[in-house]
Amino acid sequence: MIKVQGLTKRYGDKTALLDVSFQIGPGEIVGLLGLNGAGKSTTMNILTGYLGFDKGSVVINGQDIQKKPLKAKAQIGYLPEQPAFYAGMQVREYLDFICDLKRIKPDKKARKDHLLRICKEVGLLEMQHRLIRNLSKGYRQRVSFAQALIGDPKVIILDEPTVGLDPSQVQEIRALIKRFGRDRTVLISSHILSEIKEMCSRVLVLRNGRLICDDTPENLAARTRQTQAVRLRVKGEEEAVLTALRNARGAQSARYLGVSEEGTVDVLFTVLQEQDARLIAFLALSKPGLPILHIDGAEATLEDIFLRLVGQEEGV
Repeated sequence: MIKVQGLTKRYGDKTALLDVSFQIGPGEIVGLLGLNGAGKSTTMNILTGYLGFDKGSVVINGQDIQKKPLKAKAQIGYLPEQPAFYAGMQVREYLDFICDLKRIKPDKKARKDHLLRICKEVGLLEMQHRLIRNLSKGYRQRVSFAQALIGDPKVIILDEPTVGLDPSQVQEIRALIKRFGRDRTVLISSHILSEIKEMCSRVLVLRNGRLICDDTPENLAARTRQTQAVRLRVKGEEEAVLTALRNARGAQSARYLGVSEEGTVDVLFTVLQEQDARLIAFLALSKPGLPILHIDGAEATLEDIFLRLVGQEEGV
């Protein structure tokens, strides 16, 4: 659905994107990550047809955006980070106006059915005749989703879709996005990395205008893992537990986390790559008679992975 090949964009002497290539197929929800200035906004503006480029090609659902810009743009629904509304309009009036702008369904009955279906899909049926200015932030975001769906585009591009929403609204919007992704191609740019991990099957990472990674969140974790880590709850004194773990062969560190139960100590224990932290901890603690009461994994978060990736060149 989205095919980008050798994409390059320059602003004078500054190169915003350099030889970026990727493909996203139907039914995929893909996250776009990068620090500020990495090229995310430039990429999204090019994909949506708001910005030209110097080299390469962009094809949206079989339509080249340079050769057939109107047909390519008709395949796209776009939710910007800061949606622009006419706050004095009613929801239905605004969506009807968007239909006019997109030249969608001039027949009155067909348009009415189209908008009713969209309002139902995004949960706006009861809000159709409310003024946009009187809607909550969550419902205004639903209105923005609704306008992006007008014309049944096959590609949905979302820029920070849950920014500023409360936790319940975030859950509602995530559920909408997952439904969209069943039969559409969805590209999401977000700074909320837990959101990307929850919703996306793939992650694209930009750094200084270059695409440095295109992989699943799970594979990213495997690629960037530098240690194996576990959280332990051990029955015993802090000094004895930490000493036993730190002296174990293959140990990298043992960090005190606190006390959750009387007579125990919680510890984050890490070992060198390709070692089994569970086995090393068991052997180290069994000899001095310090029983492990609880153990669980402590894999790197997506935030850790992202910072390692973008920091490889920046010295982070």
